[in-house]
Amino acid sequence: MSEVIKKRYAAIVLAAGSGKRMQSPVQKQYMLIHDKPLIYYTIKAFEESFVDEIILVCGKNEIDYCRNEIVDYYGFKKVTAIVEGGKERYHSVAAGLNAIDKCDYVFIHDGARPFVKQEMLLRAKNAVTEHGACIVGMPVKDTIKVINENGMIDKTPDRNSLFVIQTPQCFERELIDSCYKKLIEQEQELSEQGIKITDDAMVVEYFTNHPIKLVEGDYCNIKVTTPEDLLFIQNYL
Repeated sequence: MSEVIKKRYAAIVLAAGSGKRMQSPVQKQYMLIHDKPLIYYTIKAFEESFVDEIILVCGKNEIDYCRNEIVDYYGFKKVTAIVEGGKERYHSVAAGLNAIDKCDYVFIHDGARPFVKQEMLLRAKNAVTEHGACIVGMPVKDTIKVINENGMIDKTPDRNSLFVIQTPQCFERELIDSCYKKLIEQEQELSEQGIKITDDAMVVEYFTNHPIKLVEGDYCNIKVTTPEDLLFIQNYL
């Protein structure tokens, strides 16, 4: 009887953003929510999941703080590396990918999304092992309008085909590695062409024809961006 080889899963938690829209001297990922920094809740969700290792990506000046006041203080055992992020989000993801030891699948998650649930992670796990790439998202609730350069309505897309995309976004390790290497190699050329990469799925979409499965997220899986979002998470907790 052949031995079943256990697949390994890694999570990259991105916490290197400056959070300018929060209008606070304290970066949003370190704001205290019920006496704990926001990033604590995000890491805790992955710590308690099937994920084997967590890579935390933060600002250069926050590495010691994250290690001493978050990872060590709260006893997070799955955080295997804390690495410096880059100028753009994709630089931070690339740094996280380079820090992973051994894994078959990578979950890339915004550190400012503290309400990722275990059920959502399991849905993503099942999808990525079957399809090799998946993202989580929810149907939009509002009617969406596309406007032209003059601010006039150009068209109204079918709401049934529109989704708000969240994280984690999950991929086979080799797939996402190869796509990010191409992105870093061609970033100057893409910038000159005005092409902006806004999420991990877009990297895979741009450099491959690999299909990406959409799985159900959660309307509470918000990204904390503005002061109003803080009110929501305080009440939610």
